[in-house]
Amino acid sequence: MRPWTARKAGIACTLALCGSVPARAQTLPSEPIAFADGRVTFGGDVSASIAPDDTGFFNYTDYQHSALRLLRIDFTGSVKAGDHLAVLGEVRSENVESPRPYALFLRIRPWTARQFDIQVGRVPPTFGAFARRTYAADNPLIGYPLAYQYLTSLRPDALPANANELLAMRGRGWLSNYSIGNPTPHSGLAIASAFRWDTGVQMHVASGAIEATASVTAGTISNPLFNDDNSGKQVAGRVVVHPIVGLVLGTSASRGPFVTSAASRSAVGEGHDGDFTQTAWGGDAEYSRGYYLLRFETIVSDWRVPAVRAPLIEGPLRATGTAIEGRYKIVPGLYVAARIDHLGFSEIQGTTSRLPWDAPVTRLEVGGGYSIQRNLVFKVSFQHNTREGGRVRTLNLPAAQIVFWF
Repeated sequence: MRPWTARKAGIACTLALCGSVPARAQTLPSEPIAFADGRVTFGGDVSASIAPDDTGFFNYTDYQHSALRLLRIDFTGSVKAGDHLAVLGEVRSENVESPRPYALFLRIRPWTARQFDIQVGRVPPTFGAFARRTYAADNPLIGYPLAYQYLTSLRPDALPANANELLAMRGRGWLSNYSIGNPTPHSGLAIASAFRWDTGVQMHVASGAIEATASVTAGTISNPLFNDDNSGKQVAGRVVVHPIVGLVLGTSASRGPFVTSAASRSAVGEGHDGDFTQTAWGGDAEYSRGYYLLRFETIVSDWRVPAVRAPLIEGPLRATGTAIEGRYKIVPGLYVAARIDHLGFSEIQGTTSRLPWDAPVTRLEVGGGYSIQRNLVFKVSFQHNTREGGRVRTLNLPAAQIVFWF
């Protein structure tokens, strides 16, 4: 992991907090900046988090940073070309690294009177509820749900030759290595990445209390891509209903090949790119009323990997992530929040034992936030992580974060 020292994080938080004094006079921008009669819009999002070193890599992300020790800067923009076309994009930098394109897509609205649009390019996620609210301003806590952040030991470019190899990497998703494919140790996959958007075509339609989204993309929910690395595409869909005021119910599904062509050829030869797929299903619910907000989400993911040598990996490798979170506003501008989270795995048979193919993880995070102004929030949290395997089994992590957006 590229080092992000506590000193640097402390400087970032201090600089952000220094802005809180003029913020009381509303000197910081509080709305997106618009030009050309609103046809060009520019906005931004800055979050700085500080926490002790995560020696168990519980909060490691697929960009090899800790989600609790992160300075993230986002710049977003949109350009409207009439009533039917718009170009939207976002550039992101983490821990003062080179900026990278997070989103860039063309939005086409054939009918202005209907809620229907087509998006082409690096598009927003279709799958899941949390995937669309991953910005720090939308997250009541500092950590991420395990299903969207925690790295399993499974990789798309390197594969275990048998069950024993896979079991040897339990709890090692931050740096796993296998004998087939890419030999360089590297991080594994989350069930669904909250840190990358996929590339492809997406359609969205809404009518009354129901909305639906479908997409065809280059990668999968666990491994979004800019350029395709195998011969297949992912198909994903999501349906959301609003049966009563304050209640939102959603379900999502996706399927696509996740193993790279190079790794597939190394394992079983040519012509099997589409055989090794990730198939996922998700369900979510949100209810808000008065000072309360409650959320629930579960994701079940099946990855199919080649059976090469005994003891064979039989059937799909299943991971199930479930999170329940709540927020309560004590007084205007001040709230408390909590999330309980679990990530479990199906069992496989090794030579000497039958175990979950990765080490199950449980996380409890509690915290709260205070709005210095509407778009400037200070948050604190405390995480308790436990894992049934790996080098570090239990880890407590306090954290603090300052968030500003316009």
